[in-house]
Amino acid sequence: MRPAMSLQLSYRLPVLLKDCATKRQLDQIHGLLLTSSSLHRLPGLRALLVRRATELADMAHADLLFSSFRGTDPPDAAVALYNAMIRGYAYHGPHHRALDLFAEMPRRGEGLAPDSFTYPYVVDACARLKMWRSADAVHCRVLKEGLDAVPAVGSSLLASYVARGSLRDARRVFDGFRVKSVGLSNRMVSEYAKARDVKSARELFDAMAERDAVSWNAMLTAYVKAADVVAAKELFARMPVKNIISWTTMLRALSDAGDFVGMRSLFNRMPERNLVSWNCILSSYTRHGRFRQALQLFPRMLLEGLTPDSFTVVSVLSACENLRKLRMGRWVHANLVTPALQVHAEVGTALIEMYAMCGDIARALVVFFKMDTKDVFSWNVMIRALAVHRQADDALRLFDIMGKQGFRPNHFTFMGVLLACRYGSLVDKGRRMFDMMQKDYGIPPSLQHYGCLIDLLSCNGHVDEAVAVLQGMPCRPDSEIWRALLGGCRIEAGLGSAEEAIVGVVPSSGDEMRVALT
Repeated sequence: MRPAMSLQLSYRLPVLLKDCATKRQLDQIHGLLLTSSSLHRLPGLRALLVRRATELADMAHADLLFSSFRGTDPPDAAVALYNAMIRGYAYHGPHHRALDLFAEMPRRGEGLAPDSFTYPYVVDACARLKMWRSADAVHCRVLKEGLDAVPAVGSSLLASYVARGSLRDARRVFDGFRVKSVGLSNRMVSEYAKARDVKSARELFDAMAERDAVSWNAMLTAYVKAADVVAAKELFARMPVKNIISWTTMLRALSDAGDFVGMRSLFNRMPERNLVSWNCILSSYTRHGRFRQALQLFPRMLLEGLTPDSFTVVSVLSACENLRKLRMGRWVHANLVTPALQVHAEVGTALIEMYAMCGDIARALVVFFKMDTKDVFSWNVMIRALAVHRQADDALRLFDIMGKQGFRPNHFTFMGVLLACRYGSLVDKGRRMFDMMQKDYGIPPSLQHYGCLIDLLSCNGHVDEAVAVLQGMPCRPDSEIWRALLGGCRIEAGLGSAEEAIVGVVPSSGDEMRVALT
C-alpha cells in the first residue's frame, strides 16, 4: 500500500469503524489492518476495532480480537484496548469478565494501570452484579488515585450508590464534586423525587446555580409523586420554559388529585400534544372509572393524525369493556390492533377482557389461543372469564394446560379456578385446588380464597365443613363470607331468617356477624 493512501486511510478508518453496522464490514476493516503493516502499527485502531465489535454485541468476536491484540501494544494503547473490552463486558456481559480484566491489568506489565476511562465501566459492572463490596473497594482505589473529581467516574459512583438504595452515600459523592454540572444535579433531584424526599429535592433545586428544563421537570415530578398538587401548580406557573414533558406531568398531577375539570382544561391549553400526552389523559379517565369521557375524547386523537400504541389500545379497550361497547371494541380490534401491537401480551389480554365482559366468550378464546406472547396475567384473565361464563370444565382444562406450558400459577390464578369450581358446583375439585395452592405452590389463602371455598361448600350442602373452614381462618371473616355462609345455612335449615340459621349453626358468632354485615 502506498504511503499517501495509508495516511489517508489512517484518518478515515476511525470514522469507518464508527459507521460499521455488520460483522462483515468489521471483518473487512480487520483484514485491511492485517494486510497493511503501516496501519497495523497505528496505536488506538485495534482498540477501536474491539470496541466496535462490542457495540455490535458480538462479544465472542470481540474476545477473539482482544486475545489476538493483547500484549502487542505500547502501554497507552494497551490500556485503551483493555478499556474497550471491559466496557463491552460491563454493558453486554458476562459482567464478571469486566472485573477479571480489571484485576488482570496491573499483572500484565509496567504501565498497564486503570485510568479515568476504566473505572466507570468497572463500577457499572459491580452494580449490575450487585457486588457492593467490590464497588466499595473500587471507590477506595478511585479516592487513592484522586480520580473521584472526574465527572464520568463520579457519575458512575453516584449511580452505583443509587442502585443499592443508598441516597445518603450518593449525596456524599455528589457533594464531593468541585464542579456540579447541571446534569449531575438533575440526576440527584430525580433520585430524591423517586424516593419521595421532596424536602431534599427542593433544597438541591434551590441551590442550583443553573437550571434547565430537565431540572424544572424533575422538581415538578417530585411534587407529583408526593401528591402535593398545590406546590406542583405553583412551580408549573413559575417555569420559565414548559416543554411537552412539563405539561404531561402536570396532567398527571391533576388526574391524581381528582381534578378532571382542571386536567381537561390544561389538556386543551397545551401548545402541542404527543402520543404520551394523549395516553396520559385517556388512561387517567379509565383508571378513575370515567370510561365514557375516554371514548368521547379518543376520536379527536385519531383526527389529529396520531397512531395509537399499545397503551392507547389498552385504555380504549378497557373503556369498551366497562361500558359493554362490543361494537366499538370490535372496531378497535379490526382497525387499530396491528400485527406490531399483537405481540404485546397486555393488548391481547385487554381484548380477552373486552370480549368476555361483553358476552363474546368464544371470540375471547380465539384471541387467547392466537396470542404469540402470553404471560401469567393473560392466563388468569382467560381462566376467570371462562369461570364467570359458567364454563367450569374449560377453565380447569386451561389451568392444566397453563402448568404444562411452564407457567407458574399465582394467587389470582387460584381465585379464578376456585370461582370455576363454585359456578360448576365442583366441590371435590375445589377442595383439591385449595389444598394444591398451599401445599404445591406455597401460596397462603387470602380472604377471597376462603370466601370462594366457603361459598362453594355452603351452597352445595356442606355447611358444617364451611363452618369448620371459617373457624380455622387466620383472619377475621368479612361481610361477603358471612353472606355466603348465611345463604348455605338458610338452604340447609329451611329457615326464613338467615340470622336465625347462622346463630343456630355457630352460636357464638351472632354479634360478630351482625357487625360485619352492618
